[in-house]
Amino acid sequence: MYFTDDSLFPENMQPLIITAAPYGPSWLPGDVEDLPVSWDEQVQAAVDCYNAGATVLHFHVRDPKTGQGSTNFDQYNEMLARIRQAVPKMIIQVGGSISFAPHTEDAKAKWLDYDTRHMLTELDPKPDFVTVTTGTTLWDITQAFIPGDADGTHLADPKVAAAWSGMVVDSTPAFYVEHLKRLRKNKIQPYFVPVHVHQIEIIERLIRSGVYMGPLNVALCGYGGGTMGRNPFDWMEMLRRTPHGASSVTFWSSMRGNIAIQTMATVLGVNVRVGNEDNIWDMNKKPWPTVKQVEWAAKQSEQFGRKVATADEARQIMKVGVWYDTVEETLFNLGLPPNRPEGYKGFLGYETNGQLPKPTEVVTSPTSVL
Repeated sequence: MYFTDDSLFPENMQPLIITAAPYGPSWLPGDVEDLPVSWDEQVQAAVDCYNAGATVLHFHVRDPKTGQGSTNFDQYNEMLARIRQAVPKMIIQVGGSISFAPHTEDAKAKWLDYDTRHMLTELDPKPDFVTVTTGTTLWDITQAFIPGDADGTHLADPKVAAAWSGMVVDSTPAFYVEHLKRLRKNKIQPYFVPVHVHQIEIIERLIRSGVYMGPLNVALCGYGGGTMGRNPFDWMEMLRRTPHGASSVTFWSSMRGNIAIQTMATVLGVNVRVGNEDNIWDMNKKPWPTVKQVEWAAKQSEQFGRKVATADEARQIMKVGVWYDTVEETLFNLGLPPNRPEGYKGFLGYETNGQLPKPTEVVTSPTSVL
């Protein structure tokens, strides 16, 4: 992204989009006080986060009978419908690392291997976004923990922590190319989650080859342990390498490191993600419920002088429901140079008559994704 002399003035920044992640799939009941378990609690978590200022919901489902993350496709559909009814304007972003367990013989025959994750593209009602990784990655959420981070939780058990340390997000081209095609077919937008610059490069190649044609919403992830860590130079390089025509960029880290990373995001003009999925402690090492984290993010932005986005503003900024029809249109709207014409020498750019192009029309009605 490109910074000009006035880019760091809050009046020149887009309103802050706050993503709430209140479902904490890595935690078990009893680990944190605000972990929603019952169906009503899971819906209320979305309502409370929305009322506190979050306009994007990072969505998971927990099976109340077991307390574990659900692998039941029908439960995802049911919870999506309930949340759509409870907070109709909230942007729903489904976590894309989910695999569904087949519950019928037909499902066992149909959904095999990667296809269990492709079921996310068949959710009904449709979410606005499904997160998509581009490249298989070690995703050791515990590696950047410091002493005390897991106190009082099941992750304090060394055997449990060791099991989590081996988590790998499997995302080869055989998965993400097909997944993007299915998402487009079903009019669900991808929400890309690159964890280092080489995955940003993969996203650009997918765009240049026409595999993906649409707005670019990304969350730059820094958990450590295979993903980016907490070195601010890495975050700035990731931001520098992200196309400056991206619709939205969100920073995303873990534990108390997330407090620093989200503060940096706010003053750089990008967006934040908070919640018990990523962090359970405040700056004083006290338990920190998700809603309080959302309130903190909103207050911090307002004190800086930056407006917090309304739901309608967030939909417009993220271009919810917008798709492009050609590679050329996508590259231009994302601020990327065109593909190289045959025989063309030198660096690439666009011919211009000196006039600014007309802005792309944005469809913001709730029915635009149907």
